[in-house]
This record gives sequence, structure tokens and C-alpha cells, in this order.
Amino acid sequence: MTQDEQKKAVAIAAIERVPVGRVIGVGTGSTANYFIDELAKIKHKIDGAVASSDATAKRLKSHGIDVIDLNEIDDLSVYIDGADEITRHLHMIKGGGGALTREKIVAAVAKQFICITDQTKLVNVLGNFPLPIEAIPMARSYVAREIAALGGQPALRQGFITDNGNIILDIHGLQILNPVELETTLNQITGIVTNGLFARRAADILLLGTDKGVEIIAN
Repeated sequence: MTQDEQKKAVAIAAIERVPVGRVIGVGTGSTANYFIDELAKIKHKIDGAVASSDATAKRLKSHGIDVIDLNEIDDLSVYIDGADEITRHLHMIKGGGGALTREKIVAAVAKQFICITDQTKLVNVLGNFPLPIEAIPMARSYVAREIAALGGQPALRQGFITDNGNIILDIHGLQILNPVELETTLNQITGIVTNGLFARRAADILLLGTDKGVEIIAN
């Protein structure tokens, strides 16, 4: 299967895990877009969706799917999203599309986090994909210096502002052997809103698109 065919296959597989009569969380990115398009076919079976970005909200609405504010619900049964990199421990790097803060919030609320990706995203060690950091604009230089001290090479994502009005620093040159520890360390740097490591709250299930079909990896 091609990469796009793998993305579509995992999107279809994820539909089978969508609970009936509930609000679900929906991620951002190319694989999530395939999922949204499939979700439109069963939209009558759900009560709506929480979007992890403005772009996702727009796509959901274009299909006639109700977009629900996360503050309006008490719990979220499932969150379905892609990843930029993921290990077999289900630790991830996310944020290539710049929606990492809202993605991490929705993932924190969800009882179950299902990651859907094609096989190119599966890695042994995180870090080849630059780690996104969302930061307050006035803290850009300070955050960059702190990250450089950790061994990373920060680069401002030019011409990009997040849905929250902040900047993104993409961190190159990291080999992330202990993602939980690094996520915790980055959380302590003043000025960082969110880092793109999803390790403290990893995925519960990975639906991985491969040449042979969809592989299921679970914690």
C-alpha cells in the first residue's frame, strides 16, 4: 500500500472504535483528515466532536459534524489523532502542524487515546523529526538558550503563529532516549506553553498502517 492508502486504512480501522452516542476528540493533520472524512459517514451515530485545532473544527463543520467546546463536557471517551513520530512504547512527537497544545489538552481529558499513523512514523528512538515547542513570543530567546543548553538546536518556525497566538520553535539534533524525563524537564522552562513530547500521556493504542494491512499495538 502507498502511504496515503495506509493512512486511509488506519482511519477506517479507527472508525470501528468510535463509541456510539458520545462526543469524541479529533486530532489534526493529514491522517486525522482521512479520519474526519470517514467519520462523516457515521456522523449520525455520535453526539459531536471536540476539535484540536481551528483547521480540524473547520473540516468537521464542513461535513456537518457538530463541534463541541471541551469546557461543555465532563468527560471524553476517546481521542483519535496521528503522530509525527511514535515508538512501540507509544511515546510520540506531535506538533508538526502546530496544534500540539490543544492536542495535548484533549489527550489529557480523553479516557482513551488512539493514535493512527502510517509505517513511516514508527521509530526506535524519537528525535529525527524536529521536536516542536510552543512558546510565548517574548520568551523566544530565553527558551532557545535553555534548549541549547540541553543539547538541542532550536529554529524558529518562520511565518507561523499557533491558534493560541504563540510561536513554534522546532528543536533539531536531539536523540530522545528518555522521553518522559525530557518532557518533564521542558515543562519546567518558563515561557514554554507546551512541548511536543507525548510520553507522560502516551497513546493507549496504535493503529499502524503497513504494507500488509493495519497492525494493532497496545500498551
